[in-house]
Amino acid sequence: MAKDSTGRMRVQVKSAGRLKLSSKLWLERQLNDPYVQQAKKDGLRSRAAYKIIEMDDKHRFLKPGASVVDLGAAPGGWSQIAARRVGSAEGRGQVIAIDLLEMPEIVGVTFAQMDFLENDAPDKLKEMMGGLADVVMSDMAANTTGHRKTDQLRIVGLVEDAAAFAADVLKPGGTFIAKVFQSGADAALMAQLKRDFATVKHVKPASSRKDSSERYVLAMGFRGTPGGTSDEEAED
Repeated sequence: MAKDSTGRMRVQVKSAGRLKLSSKLWLERQLNDPYVQQAKKDGLRSRAAYKIIEMDDKHRFLKPGASVVDLGAAPGGWSQIAARRVGSAEGRGQVIAIDLLEMPEIVGVTFAQMDFLENDAPDKLKEMMGGLADVVMSDMAANTTGHRKTDQLRIVGLVEDAAAFAADVLKPGGTFIAKVFQSGADAALMAQLKRDFATVKHVKPASSRKDSSERYVLAMGFRGTPGGTSDEEAED
């Protein structure tokens, strides 16, 4: 072991067998990440849970009895927190979650393994919801190719699809939050969000790794009508 810049003991992984350098660095980061360690102590699925905790502590969008949709939910950190805060395990509100990957059961969460980008996914989600949502949150990330421009287009496209779904299912006053990475939401999407929501901002929780380019767009106070038509457009 060695000490880091704060004086804490730091675990160092010795290279062994066929362990790649990238895998070695990832493992060291996990072993030395205080949020990873705290998540285990708190019984949370992932360190990502602290991101939604921080954002909700400050902005208060996960209200008791709310209906929440979690896009890209696995391994379940965000869904866990949402279920606790809206009270879905006790029958108050609901949390609907989907992901390409499997996700072990969480009390108070209804989960389906599906690809959000499939044409029938939005309709399946609406059936699961059985009504409108108070919150649509997305921690989805597009698969990367290593080509910066291509990856950026994929990221933007994924956020745009999530935002379009949110505009279709949110109740008036609802909240949309999505991962957008360092570049943030592009200009066209930001303009649309500002038309549809009372407040729109980019946020980066303290629990988001400092060396990570991720950040989130947080849009609150949905002022459109389900189906994606804003009040201003309806008046026109």
